[in-house]
Amino acid sequence: MSTPSFSNVTVDAKANIYFDGRVVSHTIRFADGSKKTAGLIYAGEYHFGTGAAERMEIIAGECKVVLDGTKDTLSIASGSHFDVAANSGFTITVAEGICEYVCSFLES
Repeated sequence: MSTPSFSNVTVDAKANIYFDGRVVSHTIRFADGSKKTAGLIYAGEYHFGTGAAERMEIIAGECKVVLDGTKDTLSIASGSHFDVAANSGFTITVAEGICEYVCSFLES
Protein backbone atom coordinates (compact mmCIF):
# COMPACT_ATOMS: atom_id res chain seq x y z
CA MET A 1 0.00 0.00 0.00
CA SER A 2 1.35 3.41 -0.89
CA THR A 3 1.24 6.20 1.66
CA PRO A 4 -1.79 8.41 0.98
CA SER A 5 -1.24 11.96 -0.18
CA PHE A 6 -3.84 14.63 -0.79
CA SER A 7 -3.85 17.51 -3.29
CA ASN A 8 -5.71 20.82 -3.25
CA VAL A 9 -6.61 20.67 0.43
CA THR A 10 -6.52 22.92 3.46
CA VAL A 11 -4.89 21.55 6.61
CA ASP A 12 -5.76 22.94 10.03
CA ALA A 13 -2.44 23.82 11.65
CA LYS A 14 -3.94 23.51 15.15
CA ALA A 15 -3.68 19.90 16.23
CA ASN A 16 -6.48 17.82 17.71
CA ILE A 17 -4.87 16.52 20.91
CA TYR A 18 -6.36 13.70 22.99
CA PHE A 19 -5.27 11.69 26.02
CA ASP A 20 -2.58 14.11 27.20
CA GLY A 21 -0.89 14.15 23.79
CA ARG A 22 -0.86 10.37 23.31
CA VAL A 23 -3.16 10.74 20.26
CA VAL A 24 -2.64 13.70 17.90
CA SER A 25 -4.25 14.48 14.55
CA HIS A 26 -4.70 17.28 12.03
CA THR A 27 -7.87 17.95 10.05
CA ILE A 28 -7.63 17.91 6.25
CA ARG A 29 -10.42 19.81 4.43
CA PHE A 30 -11.30 19.17 0.79
CA ALA A 31 -12.79 21.61 -1.72
CA ASP A 32 -16.08 19.65 -1.75
CA GLY A 33 -16.52 20.25 1.99
CA SER A 34 -15.53 16.74 3.09
CA LYS A 35 -12.79 16.19 5.64
CA LYS A 36 -10.41 13.59 6.98
CA THR A 37 -8.02 13.53 9.89
CA ALA A 38 -4.47 12.18 9.81
CA GLY A 39 -2.62 11.40 12.98
CA LEU A 40 -0.52 9.38 15.37
CA ILE A 41 -1.47 7.07 18.21
CA TYR A 42 1.26 6.34 20.74
CA ALA A 43 1.38 3.11 22.75
CA GLY A 44 -1.60 2.71 25.08
CA GLU A 45 -5.31 1.95 25.12
CA TYR A 46 -7.89 4.60 24.20
CA HIS A 47 -11.66 4.77 23.70
CA PHE A 48 -13.23 7.06 21.10
CA GLY A 49 -16.88 7.83 20.48
CA THR A 50 -18.16 8.61 17.00
CA GLY A 51 -20.81 10.99 15.74
CA ALA A 52 -20.44 10.20 12.04
CA ALA A 53 -19.52 6.82 10.60
CA GLU A 54 -15.75 6.52 10.15
CA ARG A 55 -13.17 4.47 8.29
CA MET A 56 -9.82 4.25 10.06
CA GLU A 57 -6.99 3.37 7.66
CA ILE A 58 -3.79 2.27 9.39
CA ILE A 59 -0.88 3.54 7.29
CA ALA A 60 2.00 2.56 9.62
CA GLY A 61 2.28 0.40 12.71
CA GLU A 62 -0.41 -1.89 14.04
CA CYS A 63 -3.19 -1.91 16.59
CA LYS A 64 -5.97 -3.96 18.11
CA VAL A 65 -9.55 -2.69 18.02
CA VAL A 66 -12.78 -3.62 19.80
CA LEU A 67 -15.87 -1.98 18.32
CA ASP A 68 -18.53 -0.89 20.81
CA GLY A 69 -21.19 -3.56 21.22
CA THR A 70 -18.82 -6.41 20.31
CA LYS A 71 -16.33 -8.54 22.18
CA ASP A 72 -14.20 -9.44 19.17
CA THR A 73 -10.67 -8.05 19.05
CA LEU A 74 -9.61 -7.09 15.53
CA SER A 75 -5.90 -7.04 14.69
CA ILE A 76 -5.27 -4.23 12.22
CA ALA A 77 -1.91 -3.99 10.47
CA SER A 78 -0.47 -1.29 8.24
CA GLY A 79 -2.37 -1.27 4.94
CA SER A 80 -5.65 -2.36 6.55
CA HIS A 81 -8.69 -0.50 7.83
CA PHE A 82 -11.74 -0.83 10.05
CA ASP A 83 -15.12 0.89 9.92
CA VAL A 84 -17.03 2.33 12.86
CA ALA A 85 -20.78 2.98 12.79
CA ALA A 86 -22.21 6.43 13.45
CA ASN A 87 -23.07 7.20 17.08
CA SER A 88 -20.92 4.33 18.27
CA GLY A 89 -17.30 3.99 19.31
CA PHE A 90 -14.24 1.81 19.61
CA THR A 91 -11.35 0.99 21.88
CA ILE A 92 -7.97 1.02 20.17
CA THR A 93 -4.80 -0.46 21.66
CA VAL A 94 -1.29 0.14 20.38
CA ALA A 95 1.05 -2.31 22.10
CA GLU A 96 4.31 -0.61 21.13
CA GLY A 97 5.68 2.11 18.91
CA ILE A 98 3.43 4.50 17.03
CA CYS A 99 0.40 3.74 14.89
CA GLU A 100 -0.26 6.23 12.06
CA TYR A 101 -3.75 6.61 10.60
CA VAL A 102 -6.06 8.46 8.24
CA CYS A 103 -9.68 8.74 9.37
CA SER A 104 -12.36 9.29 6.72
CA PHE A 105 -15.85 10.38 7.68
CA LEU A 106 -18.37 8.23 5.80
CA GLU A 107 -21.86 9.00 4.65
CA SER A 108 -24.40 7.22 6.81
